[in-house]
Amino acid sequence: MHAVCLALLGFAALLGASAVQAFDASTSEQIAAQGTLQVAFSPWDDVETLIISTIDSAKKQVLMQAYLLTSKKIAKALIAAQQRGVSVMVLVDAEQSAKVPSSKAHDLALSGIAVWLETRYQNAHNKVIVIDAGTENATVITGSYNFTWSAQHKNAENILIARKNPVLAARYALNWERHRQGATPYK
Repeated sequence: MHAVCLALLGFAALLGASAVQAFDASTSEQIAAQGTLQVAFSPWDDVETLIISTIDSAKKQVLMQAYLLTSKKIAKALIAAQQRGVSVMVLVDAEQSAKVPSSKAHDLALSGIAVWLETRYQNAHNKVIVIDAGTENATVITGSYNFTWSAQHKNAENILIARKNPVLAARYALNWERHRQGATPYK
């Protein structure tokens, strides 16, 4: 996992000194808008398929933070990414993973995906996917959408997909790493 930090620091150098401050996960400074934004709202939009197609576009890395991951289709997309050589790493809320029998954390771990359990918080409520941080095609998916069947079919949810914003993706990737450092490896 030190490789994640080293990769982030490496592309921070590529972006230049002015961008390095944006990589300080403790800062809340504004980030320049760039790239594209796409929004979707369930149950009207097919958010699940949008997430899967975005995961399918990953070339190097997928970092996920999930309060709850029960979607068979999203889990399948993560496993397929891992199998095609993309580094896939997942953080899940420990309590939700333990109490919801349909959690896909176990399936991901069995497929070779590195999974960690977040235990420091009452709720590790992040719903984030960072794809290919450190590249010009860096993408962040975030919003209220839990990675579940219910989020698509029963709930009113939203996602925002920010593409081609490496500084934003780097901030999210560093926050992901900060959470991973305090998490427990899934066993």
